[in-house]
Amino acid sequence: MLTRDRAASALAATVLTLVSLSACSDDSPSGGGGDPQAALDEAKQTLDDTSGVHLTLSTDDLPDGVTGLVAADGVGTHAPAFEGTISVVLAGQEFEVPVVAVDGAVHVQLPLTVGYQEIDPAEYGAPDPAELVSPDTGFSALLTETTDLEEGESVRGGEDNSEVLTEYTGTVSGDVVKNIIPTASGDFDAVYTITDDGELREVTLTGVFYEDSESMTYSVTFDDYGTEKDITAP
Repeated sequence: MLTRDRAASALAATVLTLVSLSACSDDSPSGGGGDPQAALDEAKQTLDDTSGVHLTLSTDDLPDGVTGLVAADGVGTHAPAFEGTISVVLAGQEFEVPVVAVDGAVHVQLPLTVGYQEIDPAEYGAPDPAELVSPDTGFSALLTETTDLEEGESVRGGEDNSEVLTEYTGTVSGDVVKNIIPTASGDFDAVYTITDDGELREVTLTGVFYEDSESMTYSVTFDDYGTEKDITAP
């Protein structure tokens, strides 16, 4: 028969074991050792299937003297279409302009002008924003063209810390990245953040985006999956 002290010790050990197991399973997610490509394939399918998504693009280190894209913020759909704002640096000055991209045309409202006019975004070192969520040439396409994939740790994040987010790292060829930034060259380091529900939350790309310039980083975020927006030319 167990003595009172031995019974109490056994009970305490059992409780501690249960608490430890619960903490590991519920509160401290970690890299699962699964199939990284399967996770990226699922994220691609989720992004390709959604009606629309809110995305932001930004960089803090556009090289000096480069005409290029520094930010974008808006809603992209699979029409394909995009409506929001873009910011570019031109002749050393940054300009933020409203933009509507649909039916293969990009319309912007330039500073100190009335109404929209059609432009060629490549002249500003920028992509057609409507193609950013294209299954074939947008950020979704990167997910199936990334090599040397590795799965990182999983952490809790998102609204109310309710999501499990896992990072995946790899390498993407400039031939693929140039679909997003036309002057991209060489290999790029890629980091993808994907939720346990298979939603791509963030893409970070580091490499040479512009000719005769240094390496830099673009970060892109995705949220509000399922957004529905009828985007028409202005």
